[in-house]
Amino acid sequence: MKSKVCMLLTAVFVVFLLTACGEDPEMIRFRKSIDDFCTKVSEIDTSINNIDPDSDDAVEELLNCLDELDLAFQSFAKLDFPDEFDYLEDTAKEAGDYMSTAVESFHEAYSDNSYDESIAEYAQGNYNRAYKRIQIIISFLHGKTPEDVDLTQ
Repeated sequence: MKSKVCMLLTAVFVVFLLTACGEDPEMIRFRKSIDDFCTKVSEIDTSINNIDPDSDDAVEELLNCLDELDLAFQSFAKLDFPDEFDYLEDTAKEAGDYMSTAVESFHEAYSDNSYDESIAEYAQGNYNRAYKRIQIIISFLHGKTPEDVDLTQ
């Protein structure tokens, strides 16, 4: 029994090594960068969802989270995509640009201890456009063609 377990573990280890050995180091770094970005965005999303809207600091907390999200999107926009995904780099840059515009607009919408709904709607539209581009990129990275690739919205 012990030798069977040992053989099984050895076989799994060898398969793991053989799978990793043939992979391009650039692709490994790129995948890690994508995973790190997705993890960071998920953490920020959780932070935003945990803000108590009745708190005196709610707006400040939201804007701080959005600033952090903008930094994550800017890092993503600067990624050097592997050659096979080069065509997605412009879309990543667009996502970063839209997120920066969204965050700037959210700051403006909440400035001077007031709330400007029209600016907030503009901000939300840019926020949505940024995320749409990320969803399209992720779909292509998974080898799928997204159903809605209309980037005019």
